[in-house]
Amino acid sequence: MSKRDFDEKDEKELSKQEEKSVEEKWERDRLGALTWAAILIWAGVVMLAANLGAFNLMRAFTERLPLGLGNFPFEFGFFPIEAWSVFWLGAAVILLIQVVARLLIPEFRRPVTGTLIIAIIFFGLGIGQWQCVWPIILIAIGIGILLRGFTRKDGKE
Repeated sequence: MSKRDFDEKDEKELSKQEEKSVEEKWERDRLGALTWAAILIWAGVVMLAANLGAFNLMRAFTERLPLGLGNFPFEFGFFPIEAWSVFWLGAAVILLIQVVARLLIPEFRRPVTGTLIIAIIFFGLGIGQWQCVWPIILIAIGIGILLRGFTRKDGKE
């Protein structure tokens, strides 16, 4: 048996072990599955509400409110709320809940920086004001780095 055959076998075995560890990692990530299922359910609820005219009904109701609250809660002065913006804002909130759960519950502890960045991007899509969102993304990255530095064990990454 040549060295090349031996190297190819070792490489195949290593790749199989890596595939198994990645599959096991995702199989055990119940919180991630729950989060994305919640986002899909939220999308369905928001789209159903939009198709049934719930946003128009609420807008008509708030126009009759006293004290000039006719635009509340559909316009906050910097973004109008429509079905897609409500979806993106809700998805951002769901992802932020996942981040908090990962930080507080040891069983679900994993790195959260990527999820935090995605949540802020979703937040930006929801409000549509990127000049406000980019600084928040930078702040979130910094906070994620700080949190990882504080939660890292000595000698372990």
